[in-house]
Amino acid sequence: MVQSNTLIRPETPADYQAVERLTREAFWNVYRPGCLAHYIVHSFRHQPDFVPELDLVLEKAGKLIGHVMYVRARIQTDDGWEIPVMTFGPLSIHPDCQRQGLGKLLLDYSMSRARALGVGALCIKGDPAFYGESGFAAAGDKGLRYDGEPEGQEPPYFLVKELQKGFLDGVTGTYHMPKGYQVDEREAEEFDKIFCPKTN
Repeated sequence: MVQSNTLIRPETPADYQAVERLTREAFWNVYRPGCLAHYIVHSFRHQPDFVPELDLVLEKAGKLIGHVMYVRARIQTDDGWEIPVMTFGPLSIHPDCQRQGLGKLLLDYSMSRARALGVGALCIKGDPAFYGESGFAAAGDKGLRYDGEPEGQEPPYFLVKELQKGFLDGVTGTYHMPKGYQVDEREAEEFDKIFCPKTN
């Protein structure tokens, strides 16, 4: 996809290190001291739930400034079925390019690709204000629970979006986050040592 001076294309092995550096910059000290997100990206590429067709980078004026990856996930329904869905993230935009609509550009394009591949719905943890602009709604209002959360106390940042209309009609159940998002912090800290040290 090309729009003005931007290009969205599949990630290639030649991009791996640049994407990991980008992810580290985008998430450094955001949710915790330091960063785990770049190690999650690095680790997920070798896992069966990773979706290479939805592993995308965003370039602006020839410079890599954004990345998103998608992962297979599931909803365990209350009546015993398992519904395949997907999640995504990290969704990374370089700090110098944030708040310019580029994250939404990359997200919306990636969702259109996911829809074309037949993905029925997406479940994520994220900012309702940001993701609401792309059609995400509180998953608890749709009868879905986040694994490990007390029933009736669904967090407001647990969100869902149907990509195929009616895909989740009548579905109630529990969303299970892919295990690849749960990484060993000590391993992540060791991985981070290959990057240039950050002082803030």
